[in-house]
Amino acid sequence: MGRKIKFSLLYRDMWQSAGKYVPRLDQLEEVAPHIVEMGCFARVETNGGGFEQINLLFGENPNKAVRAWTKPFKEAGIQTHMLERALNGIRMTPVPSDVRKLMFKVKKLQGTDIARSFCGLNDPRNIIDSIRYAREGGMIAQAAMSISYSKVHTVEYFVDLADQLIQAGADELCLKDMAGVARPAWLAEIVKQIRVKYPEIPLTYHGHAGPGFQVATILEVCRAGVDYIDVGMEPLSWGTGHADLLTVQAMLKDAGFDVPDINMNAYMKVRSLTQSYMDDFLGYFISPKNRLMNSLLIGPGLPGGMMGSLMADLQNNLASLNKWKVKNGQPELTEDDLLVKLFNEVEYVWPELGYPPLVTPFSQYVKNVALMNVIQMEKGAGRWSMIADNIWDMIVGKSGRLPGPLGEEIIALAKKEGREFYNGHPQALYPDALDTFRKEMNDNGWDYGQDDEELFELAMHPEQYRRYKSGQAKADFEKEIAEAKAEAAKEAAGGAVAQPTTMYIEVEGQKYKVNISYDGSSAASAEPQSGSPAPAASGNAEAIVSPLEGKFYFTKDSSETAIKVGDHVEKGDLLGYIEAMKTYNRISADKPGVITEIKVSNGASVDEDDVLMMIS
Repeated sequence: MGRKIKFSLLYRDMWQSAGKYVPRLDQLEEVAPHIVEMGCFARVETNGGGFEQINLLFGENPNKAVRAWTKPFKEAGIQTHMLERALNGIRMTPVPSDVRKLMFKVKKLQGTDIARSFCGLNDPRNIIDSIRYAREGGMIAQAAMSISYSKVHTVEYFVDLADQLIQAGADELCLKDMAGVARPAWLAEIVKQIRVKYPEIPLTYHGHAGPGFQVATILEVCRAGVDYIDVGMEPLSWGTGHADLLTVQAMLKDAGFDVPDINMNAYMKVRSLTQSYMDDFLGYFISPKNRLMNSLLIGPGLPGGMMGSLMADLQNNLASLNKWKVKNGQPELTEDDLLVKLFNEVEYVWPELGYPPLVTPFSQYVKNVALMNVIQMEKGAGRWSMIADNIWDMIVGKSGRLPGPLGEEIIALAKKEGREFYNGHPQALYPDALDTFRKEMNDNGWDYGQDDEELFELAMHPEQYRRYKSGQAKADFEKEIAEAKAEAAKEAAGGAVAQPTTMYIEVEGQKYKVNISYDGSSAASAEPQSGSPAPAASGNAEAIVSPLEGKFYFTKDSSETAIKVGDHVEKGDLLGYIEAMKTYNRISADKPGVITEIKVSNGASVDEDDVLMMIS
């Protein structure tokens, strides 16, 4: 019998790679025992950024979810692992060091064994901090290298990065092929060179099916010395997700490796339950195109983990763009037209932005810049007209060191806007903040939770946690589900059917009136039934409109003060943010004046050209 290969199931990541949401806690608790019964998994992925934030969107407590989800695996002797983004923790933006340290302590106490830590820029400084924090928190520190394929991402580049991470104390190493673009022989050479230097360190391969290299890559890296393979399973394998367990097991067994047997009765039960969750509601948020593999992804190299949200973003932006085209007498674009334009633009902007590895959040940043470029050029404007603050932070070095040099266009634009480049340690820019969040917990009378886990949740996901606590998140989620199901019923009927326009939802004693739209014509969010009307706008007030579709937030962190009616602002002052495609796009005053009316609530969904507030 040949060398032993172990399997890790990416049950959470299967959903994230396919669509917008992951199963609720009750669904996770239902399926977990059957995953154990399959008898073939040494490890299961149990939590990360998407998992916890989606719990909050459901109106569920993420900490209860993590504890309940890890419990059956721990009891069965199956190791659990989480994915975290180093400087960004388990969110999209940088996290203070005291919050990062608390995260590892909390997750270990909740039942998670292994911290898989990656930096979206492969900056070893950010990953090494996580290695240290994870080990201090009692977790196994698995350092992940984000695999990209370009002229700067060479074999030597990755072997050198592995040296730095292992010498800094990493217990394990993961080759995170998030876009599935690694060429099999090329990645095998990287594994070989690492294995020669470090024969005992456990190595994991994580990949996505995407452009089609993955199965060949799995075989090659196993021959080169990898120990663990991350897998998915039907009905959410392949496409933008991961290679299926059955295929990988059969291939490796035939190649002479020692692989575990699979309890097929349990496999079919997990498969059936997964399909039932899709039928329940999760399938409404999975684009059929995400179930397909696509060789077009070889060029742009966009990762499977973001393709689910990308198709939703594409549909929303296409609708807005086509409205503009109709208004201006131009022919509309199809989704395929826009997709090809986007992929081509990604190939153009990626080198200009310094070849950041195309992994969360920087894959979204590259895609967002490319998409905004395409939209603006379709409207007759030029490139680079809309770059979010988060993206500028990446460009100027506040998130870490880029692998390649910036393009001349971007350097010139940064100078024009007065952007200063930063070469120091990124963590130094984000001071400790737990005391601020302790004060908020105390002021609200909120329970810190077991092992300070509720304090951690507020500090890691402030806006989402506040909306969870108020009940607003649950109301908005119910509204979104109602819209999706009604739209699906309409399509199934082949035409118009009776559709409710208003719902009333009660969340923890608070009643909400929910206005429902089906065509994007209304941006109304779920609102409490009681409340004072907005003040009337003065006759000379001008509208401040949203430049794109997304969610409106007054602030993005605790250091900012929300604008309010009656405030005087100067040109360029911050008015709020549109959170779109996982970035915060700054909305600034284009003239001095007084805010006379605010038209939207914090966290409300808005379309392009919706009025946000009035200024006079």
